Amino acid sequence: MLRRCRLLLWQVVLRLSYHVVTAGPCQGGSDILASVRENSPLGQFIANISISGEQRANTIRLCLSGDSADWFYLEGGTIRLNTSLSRVLDREVQGSVLVAELTCYEDDVMQSQFRILVEIVNENDNRPNFLQETIGPFSISELTAVNSVIFTVKAVDADGDMISYIIDQSSPDAAFFRIDLPNSGSIVLDKHLDFETRHHLEFIIWAQESNTEDKFNSSARLSVNIEDGDDQYPQFLPCSPVAPGVPVCINPAYTTNITHRTQDVVLEFSPGPIRAVDGDRGINMSLIYSILSGDDQGRFEINNTTGELRLTRAVDDRRLTPNFTLKVMGLNPNIRYSLHPLSGLYHVTQMGILIARTDQLHDFDRHILQVVARDEESGEEVSASVDIEVLQRGQAVPHGAFTEQQMFGDVDTRLAGGIAVLIALMFLSALLLLLLRSVKRQRLQSDPEVHTAVALEKHPTVVTSARPVFSVDDSSSFSRHGDSSSESFRGLYTRRDLHHLSSSSFHTHLCPVVEGAAAQPSTADQSEETSLEQQPIRDQEQFTH
Repeated sequence: MLRRCRLLLWQVVLRLSYHVVTAGPCQGGSDILASVRENSPLGQFIANISISGEQRANTIRLCLSGDSADWFYLEGGTIRLNTSLSRVLDREVQGSVLVAELTCYEDDVMQSQFRILVEIVNENDNRPNFLQETIGPFSISELTAVNSVIFTVKAVDADGDMISYIIDQSSPDAAFFRIDLPNSGSIVLDKHLDFETRHHLEFIIWAQESNTEDKFNSSARLSVNIEDGDDQYPQFLPCSPVAPGVPVCINPAYTTNITHRTQDVVLEFSPGPIRAVDGDRGINMSLIYSILSGDDQGRFEINNTTGELRLTRAVDDRRLTPNFTLKVMGLNPNIRYSLHPLSGLYHVTQMGILIARTDQLHDFDRHILQVVARDEESGEEVSASVDIEVLQRGQAVPHGAFTEQQMFGDVDTRLAGGIAVLIALMFLSALLLLLLRSVKRQRLQSDPEVHTAVALEKHPTVVTSARPVFSVDDSSSFSRHGDSSSESFRGLYTRRDLHHLSSSSFHTHLCPVVEGAAAQPSTADQSEETSLEQQPIRDQEQFTH
């Protein structure tokens, strides 16, 4: 039994030993990871093959298979790149990785298989290319606002490089356009367009790599067609330009002759019939005709669509002036007005008249409306803001531009005017009172003796009644005397002096005074004035105004 077990063990060892020996040359390999630059030449080295043992003839065989196997070939123990002049390795075509399998056969029996992964390294071998759908041709209206983006171009680089866009300034129409953000491709209008002078513009734009040393670039010619916008007035024919090259006409004067017997006829004019055309020839909208003035109370009528002028009744031969002068206007009738957003308080008619529901408005309300005018033929729109202030009943309508100062509280205008006048009078009265008191103090401070006399309710040269000449409210004003070196002024206050100050503030009776003689005091005041020294009257003119 033991012998039989030993025999079985030896058989297993022999079988294992035989397997190792026969499979050895295909063992020891691994997956192959490598890289190669695109556009590499034929025979470019890829990798070495690593397997154990020696490749004996008719014993070991290596094979390449897989989707990218045809890009490689075996040369001994190496793998090399398989290209040709007509077959170039291009990352942008083949992708970023080549994948294949390496199979090892021994005696036509597959023993092992390894993966081959080869990265294709990118090279800057492509120029930027414009996307055809982004380079026009373009059509824009002549009314397009300056500084607006009118279209955007786009170029792609197969190598993934960053691209910047540049307008070729040597192009004849390059001045009309600019690019604010070089990497965006957005073309901005830089000058006003005018269909009447230019119908078509062309310029060249470049797309250039911005993050490479090669700076590969490519160009495209952009074509821009200018569409006519409704920006010209109708023109009466024949047209006489105001200046060469200026699309503005001098309106002709149409003339005709009639007699006092002519009536109910269509008038024929020179230099031709009354006819106008749209100044925007690319739009050529229909016009309507109307008489602005001079129809002589319906004597002349005009056909709104043809411009024919008809004399409806005969002319009186006793007419003082032998001429009729009429003004005719051609008008674009296809303008529609609307409010945005719609308002329940206001409505705009198709003649552009704004109507308000005044029964729902309140004093001092303020509403800002957006009125949109749309040309039904061209589809163009313009808008304007209308600022509405609701006035109080009886309030004067302000003139000039509206300002915030015109919004005020609910105050009656007549009451406000009365208050303003009262305030002005009070101010003038206060000013006059201050002036009066200032003059009074200056005169009292000019002479110490005058101070004493006034303090005793007397004046040295004036005999008064029981009431003093001045009513002094602030006794402290007499505590300060003038400079002793200055001359003391004494004199006579005349009636004219007092009247000049304020006739309503003083009630003084004056007595005549003889120069050189003392004024005689009254009996009631005689005892009080015995201590006062008689003063001569001097410098009377100093107190006369």
